[in-house]
Amino acid sequence: MTARLDAKFAALAQEGRAGLVTFLTAGDPDPATTLALLKGLPAAGADVIELGMPFSDPMADGPAIQWASMRALKAGQTLAKTLDLVRAFRASDATTPLVLMGYYNPIYVYGVERFLDEAKAAGVDGLIVVDLPPEEDDELCLPALKAGLAFIRLATPTTDDHRLPKVLANTAGFVYYVSITGVTGTVTPDFDKVGSAVARLKRHTALPVAVGFGVKTAAHAAAVAKGADAVVVGSALVEALRTSLDAEGRATEKTVPAVLGLAEDLAAGVRAAAKAA
Repeated sequence: MTARLDAKFAALAQEGRAGLVTFLTAGDPDPATTLALLKGLPAAGADVIELGMPFSDPMADGPAIQWASMRALKAGQTLAKTLDLVRAFRASDATTPLVLMGYYNPIYVYGVERFLDEAKAAGVDGLIVVDLPPEEDDELCLPALKAGLAFIRLATPTTDDHRLPKVLANTAGFVYYVSITGVTGTVTPDFDKVGSAVARLKRHTALPVAVGFGVKTAAHAAAVAKGADAVVVGSALVEALRTSLDAEGRATEKTVPAVLGLAEDLAAGVRAAAKAA
């Protein structure tokens, strides 16, 4: 069911290092740029790719990813076009795990069954839908699992030991640990607490634990990689993209190199942590 994700995390465990999970918003600032980045990220060191499904009210995201969603929607990005990007990516990459991340409303409007069928056929490996709690598993989580897609749940510093089993019950692929309380990309986490937080999660699950929110630099990535199975970076990559755009918000010749260059730096940080261990 989660073959690509399972194979990737097994390979990372054999290598003795954490993975790098990179996030981009689909269609930001245009589909062609997103596709060029998707194709370039694995060679830049991304082990897993999260592709954001643009939404007009991304409540869990900080300003960088909110603006990315606005740019993508303004450029005409839709959920159908996001699935088209996945198909185009899979035409040349059959191995890199790709997870769609976003909110339930666009999926509900698209039609759950239709979305799951098309996502699976396109080559999506899993879903992160941040506004569906375990109490709503019948809405999307259980149908996704039945369709062969991992449903990846978020745990936070406020998810206590009483709540954790419910959060983890139907989680597959990996657990996404949100290292701060708040929205994405706004606060730097306390890296000393990451290891103990991951250890607490692992007392409840055998799944790999990826840690994100607030990781901006190679040094941050290296610090998180010491205690996690994977490091998730989103806002920093999205911000590197934004600052490369022209005055009208269009991609320039600097856009793809800026994002992939940062991904390379982050990957080097993750790998340095393994050598230092």
